[in-house]
Order: sequence, then C-alpha cells, then structure tokens
Amino acid sequence: MVAIRTEGLTKVYKRKYLFRSKQTIALENLNLEIGEGSVFGLLGLNGSGKTTLLKLLVGLLFPTKGSAYIFGERVPNLFALSRIGYLPEFPCFLTYLTANEILHFYGKLYGFSLKERNKRVEMTLDLVELSENRNDRLADFSKGMLERIGMAQVLLHDPEVLLLDEPTSGLDPLGIRKMRQTILRLREEGKTILLSSHFVTEVEKVCDKAGILHMGRLKRVVELRGEEVNLEEIFAETVSKEM
Repeated sequence: MVAIRTEGLTKVYKRKYLFRSKQTIALENLNLEIGEGSVFGLLGLNGSGKTTLLKLLVGLLFPTKGSAYIFGERVPNLFALSRIGYLPEFPCFLTYLTANEILHFYGKLYGFSLKERNKRVEMTLDLVELSENRNDRLADFSKGMLERIGMAQVLLHDPEVLLLDEPTSGLDPLGIRKMRQTILRLREEGKTILLSSHFVTEVEKVCDKAGILHMGRLKRVVELRGEEVNLEEIFAETVSKEM
C-alpha cells in the first residue's frame, strides 16, 4: 500500500518589495510514492525543497498547485494528520519542564487518560533511551537528548507515518548513532518514515530508497536495498549537472 503520494505538488513563494514582486519556486511538479513500512530519504542541498515538502505534508504550508495524500486521504485532513508524527529540524520545548512533564503535557493535548499517558510516556522514553532522565529538566539536556525527547513526543500517539526533518543535524557521533538506532527500530515495527538530510552516509545506513531533490525538483530516486550503489557519487553527479 502507498503511504505517501504527491501529484504535481508545487509551492511558489511570492514576496513583494515596494513596487516589484519576486517569485521563488521551492517545489516544482513533485510526483512521488512511498510504500507503507519503508524508509525514504530526501537528499538535497540547503534550499532544495526538503523542508517545504514536509511542511506541505503536515498542512503547515498550502500548495500552489498539486496534491498530497496520506494513505489515500488528501492533506490537509484531520484524519490523515492524526496518523502523522512530525519532527522539525529545530524543535522548541518548554525547557523548564522535565522529560516526564513535557510528554504528559502533550499526552493531555491528545486527550489520553492519566493511565494511558503513563503507559505511553514510559514506552516512548524507553524507546529513545531517556528513561533514566525522565525527571531531568529539558534545560539541562544536550542537543542530542533534545532531539530524542522530540522523537518521543512525535511517537507518543503511535503514528503510522513519521516525517523527520534533518533528525541528525548538529548531533555528535553518539547522538547520531542513537538516532539511527531509533529509526531502524521503528522501521522494524513497520512505520513509514520520510526523512530529509544532507548526510549521504546516514541516508545509506537507514533508508530503503533515496530521492535527490535539487532546486525544487526531484531529479532521481535511488534504490538502496539489495543493490550496491555509491550514493555519494550519484548525488554529486546529479547535483553538479545542474550547476
């Protein structure tokens, strides 16, 4: 089954400067299908359209034209959005709260009972390996730990589709390793994951397929499982042709 599908998805930003206007094409005519239970990596330089795509899928932006679907439901759609977990590149938190408190806060927003919240908070903290830090304030967390508490928040309502924007950006080697392990564990559980990155090696290690975005256009989709490919070389060749 197709979990994520886009048809001619296009986003054009329009800005006005005094007596003139400027248009920037962030995403152009994107046609993409991502199968259920797979991990798809979006590779691209800064400004290639990766974050724009993720924001379109969660309804934070509206397309100029074209459509996006989650399990056949056109987004934005409350039922479709309830099946999505989204981790932005720079998640923001109430840092005076503890890990346990912030997850209970989000659990209340989801409408979970206290019993259900206790169960889900325990489960997600264990998944991201932060159980021992449950009573520590987020203000004392490292960048890697904040990324993992962000992942815990994303997983709290057990979404079927995860959209992760640069989940390893700014992390040290240990933080990258832990995030990679979490993604691989989620893949084993059958989650559909779409992640954006500019780290080719990380995409190679966790993804089934990779799409190369450049200047808002999907240039190539590369199969990574069952085939020996040099993704770094493919990426460099694909991008350099357009420069």
